[in-house]
Amino acid sequence: SSRTARSEEDRDSLWDAWGSWSECSRTCGGGASYSLRRCLSSKTCEGRNIRYRTCSNVDCPPEAGDFRAQQCSAHNDVKYQGQFYEWLPVSNDPDNPCSLKCQARGAALVVELAPKVLDGTRCYTESLDMCISGLCQIVGCDRQLGSAVKEDNCGVCNGDGSTCRLVRGQYKSQLSANKLDDTVVAIPYGSRQVRLVLKGPDHLYLETKTLQGMKSENSLSSTGSFLVDNSSIDFQKFPDKEILRISGPLTADFTVKIRYAGAADSSVQFIFYQPIIHRWRETDFFPCSASCGGGYQLTSAECFDLRSNRVVADQYCHYYPENIKPKPKLQECNLDPCPA
Repeated sequence: SSRTARSEEDRDSLWDAWGSWSECSRTCGGGASYSLRRCLSSKTCEGRNIRYRTCSNVDCPPEAGDFRAQQCSAHNDVKYQGQFYEWLPVSNDPDNPCSLKCQARGAALVVELAPKVLDGTRCYTESLDMCISGLCQIVGCDRQLGSAVKEDNCGVCNGDGSTCRLVRGQYKSQLSANKLDDTVVAIPYGSRQVRLVLKGPDHLYLETKTLQGMKSENSLSSTGSFLVDNSSIDFQKFPDKEILRISGPLTADFTVKIRYAGAADSSVQFIFYQPIIHRWRETDFFPCSASCGGGYQLTSAECFDLRSNRVVADQYCHYYPENIKPKPKLQECNLDPCPA
C-alpha cells in the first residue's frame, strides 16, 4: 500500500498546485466554478488539469426567468437566415440536453443556436443535474457535483419519507337535481406529487386558500400549464377524461371540486403526498419534585403545528398513525442533602 501511496504522490507531484476558484457562472439557481492546475513535467501528467464545483446554490427570484430561456432570447436581435425571430427554449432533449436548441415562436423552426449551453444550465427541467463544458453532470439534492443523494417523496434531501404520508382514494359522483357541484378532495398546503384523473362527462375546477386567507378559483377550462397561487399546474382536457398534475409543494390549500355536466356518472381517482404538519416534540425536563435530598424530574411530549409554529391539542398528533409519541424520560435531581 505504501507503493501505491508513493505512486499517487509522484503522479500529483508532477502537477503544480491547484489555482484559485473562478467566478461562479451564475449568480443564483446553481452555477459552476472551476480551478486549474499546470503540468510541470516534460512528459504528460496523469489526471485532470481542471476541476469543478457548484456555487450560487440559492433559488433565483421568480422574475429572473429560466436560464435556458435567457440564452435563447439573447439571439432575438441576431438575424437567422436573414430574418429576426423570437426564440423559445427546447428543453429535455434526450440526445443532447446540453446543446442550446431553441424554437421560433409561432413557427415549427427548431435550431441549435449554440453547441453548448452556459455552465450551470440544468440538463432537464425536473432535475438538478447541470451542464458543464457541454456535458451533463450529476448533482445531488445536497447540490454537490457527483452526489447521488436524492429527495424522498416528502421533499426532504436524503430523508426517510417519515415527514409525509401517501393519500390515495376515489370519488364517485352522485347526481341529484339540486346539486351542481361537489368537493372531490381537499389537498393541504405543502402537498406534493398530486395527480387526479377524472373519467366521465363532468369537469374539475380548483378553489384555493393561501395561509393568509386569500381565496381564489380556477375553472381549468383548457389544456395547458399555468400557475395557480404560485403552484405550477399541468392540466389535460379530453372529451371524456381530465388529468390534473401538480408536482408541488403546494403554496396554498387546494380544494378540487367537480362541476356536474351530464347525465352519466363520473369517477375521480386521486393520489398525493400530504405533509404531516402535526409532530410530537419533546419538552424540557419539568422542575424537580424535591428542592434537596434527591428528587426526580420528567420530560413530556407536546403536539406541535409546523404551519403555525404553535403547540396544539394532542388529538392532532394522534390523527397520524405514523406519529409515535416519545416516551417520558426520567432523571434524578437536587441530590445534595437537605440542611439539618
